[in-house]
Amino acid sequence: MGLSENPDLQPTLFGLFLSMYLVTVLGNLLIILAVSSDPHLHTPMYFFLFNLSLTDIGFIYITVPNMIVNIQTHSRVISYGGCLTQMSLFLLLGNMDYMLLTVMAYDRFVAICHPLHYQVIMSPRLCGFLVLGSFFLCLLDSHLHNLMILQITSFKHVEISSFFCDPSQLLNLSCSDTFSNNIAKYFLAAIYGLFPLSGIFFSYYKIISSILRIPSSDGKCKAFSTCGSHLEVVGLFLGTASAVYLGSAASHIPKKDVMASVMFTVVTPMLNPFIYSLRNRDIKSALRRLQSRAL
Repeated sequence: MGLSENPDLQPTLFGLFLSMYLVTVLGNLLIILAVSSDPHLHTPMYFFLFNLSLTDIGFIYITVPNMIVNIQTHSRVISYGGCLTQMSLFLLLGNMDYMLLTVMAYDRFVAICHPLHYQVIMSPRLCGFLVLGSFFLCLLDSHLHNLMILQITSFKHVEISSFFCDPSQLLNLSCSDTFSNNIAKYFLAAIYGLFPLSGIFFSYYKIISSILRIPSSDGKCKAFSTCGSHLEVVGLFLGTASAVYLGSAASHIPKKDVMASVMFTVVTPMLNPFIYSLRNRDIKSALRRLQSRAL
């Protein structure tokens, strides 16, 4: 259904979302270039940030370009196969964002609570395993949701009150008994939602406890500054995701749900590189060195 049926708003929406898409891709590409080209940033923390930026580019790519094309062609139709593909990639990359933020919380926990053993614990092998393990877990969740959707037979000529194939709406399209689907949906939500959230909360509980034991205020500020950017991104991601899925479950108002989806799928990937580049001295220094080499 898109964002608005008003034809006068379509050029504005086209320009706005095209600009946001280009800013997101450019910002995350700069993070990727800075991390890959600067030896000072070849550390576990920036390895995870590199993968987060890659994921954010893919995450916005699966929703916004299709919407921009729909605005230009004045068509809001998506094929059955295209809808399933978009939903699968949305789940894969959205969950991957969440898993990477959880892994980054663990990285900050090791760096602050076990600084002397940081290089040994966060070895390249473990970092690669955490990223690959997160990817395959997210791929499994995506396939399980696909299997649930494939059980829905009455899936023609339906309207989705969003600008992409939102899995939470697709799962409610069946006219048959959805008890088993609901059980599976809540089980997956508990596994892929609560476990990573528990990991983030536990990591920051231990981090805050360790920081409070530091005697000097300068030491506390320095320790906390190493995870400030990550905390902001986690808060932004969880806040917008909760508005989309918990808020829509409590009170289904299509317009509000769509605006919350825009914040989650478009605004969050766009702001992530700004948060990390503006709050992080290492990234700013790497970007300056990258600029000087380019000039």
